[in-house]
Amino acid sequence: MAKAAGLDAFKENQEEKVIDTSKKVKIAIIGTGWIAESHAVCYTEMEDVEVVALADLVPGKAEAFAKKYGIENARIYSSDEELFANEKDLDGVSICTYNCQHAPCTIHALDAGVNVMLEKPFTVTLDEAVEVMKAEKRSGKILTIGFQPRMSANMQKIKEIVESGELGKVYYLQAGGGRRRGIPTPFGTTFIEKETGGIGAVGDIGSYSLDMLLNAVGYPKPLTVSGYKSNFFGTRPDYYPNHPEYAEKFGVDDFAAAFVRLENDIILDFRISWAEHIDTCGDAIILGTEGGLRIPSTECWNGEFNKPLTIYKTVAGSQVQYEVPLIPNNGPTFFYKKLRAFVDAIKEGGVATVPSSEIIYNQAIIDGIVKSAELGREIEVEIPEI
Repeated sequence: MAKAAGLDAFKENQEEKVIDTSKKVKIAIIGTGWIAESHAVCYTEMEDVEVVALADLVPGKAEAFAKKYGIENARIYSSDEELFANEKDLDGVSICTYNCQHAPCTIHALDAGVNVMLEKPFTVTLDEAVEVMKAEKRSGKILTIGFQPRMSANMQKIKEIVESGELGKVYYLQAGGGRRRGIPTPFGTTFIEKETGGIGAVGDIGSYSLDMLLNAVGYPKPLTVSGYKSNFFGTRPDYYPNHPEYAEKFGVDDFAAAFVRLENDIILDFRISWAEHIDTCGDAIILGTEGGLRIPSTECWNGEFNKPLTIYKTVAGSQVQYEVPLIPNNGPTFFYKKLRAFVDAIKEGGVATVPSSEIIYNQAIIDGIVKSAELGREIEVEIPEI
């Protein structure tokens, strides 16, 4: 009965709420690349949202985007600065630019008094994240980071298991995931060029792995990082049979690993890849003094899992293990839910679903891995007061 009640609780959370459509929430989208497509699809499904403006640096791109997604009444701008200079009645903005523009666009939006849904990763560097949070503080507006796996009942179950005490005191985290062949170039080279991506696998899908584990244990502060990164695959012309020239443009990491010491005497063993000669870097693991939890990897890691969780315990002297059944998602997509939560927070005076106060630690680890790898030694993590 207890297990059924637990599952019923999640079903209740998925019940459709009544939405007030008497006043439209006015949204802009900055950056009209492939991730923005999901934003456009979700927003246009919301009866209380109107996408009123689009901005993109590439001439004609935003116009084509507007036509494709039926938002042809949206005003078009060639930069975020131009958009904020002219749009004085915006409620929120989705920032879907390449990584290196996350910080400046978010700062411009917050300083213009606009609530922000920022796609992950937070920023490229820790210094950028700090500056964004300063803008957030002075604006008083909502800043939420786009980690849609947080909206999954199965992801929430990981946190519930840890908080229940079933595992005892957590002392070790192992980040899994990764891809055997998954450098994201079908949409061009903005992910892989240093000038646009800034960071590679460590920020793209590594940020998902970090969020899954750190969120489960209450986002402890990172203390030290010993990191490694490489780019053995992305720089090989034979990796791109149809575009061998991409190899010369590759300027980020395609693999990263780290040993991270966290507050509360927790160790994080991290690894992630866009490309490697194996199917996965492994499952994610949470070890505690009273039990262990295995979170299964997937073939192409994007921050979610599709097999049951497994808990390992010792009961009356016997070693046992049991599965936690997957909870079906019978409602909207997780992507829709994250944008719906953003819109609801705007309308109801709510707070960020994925706050910067947590993701600053995620970014500090990514930044620490990059710096440690370049220095070839362990470094201490220092996060300025904001």
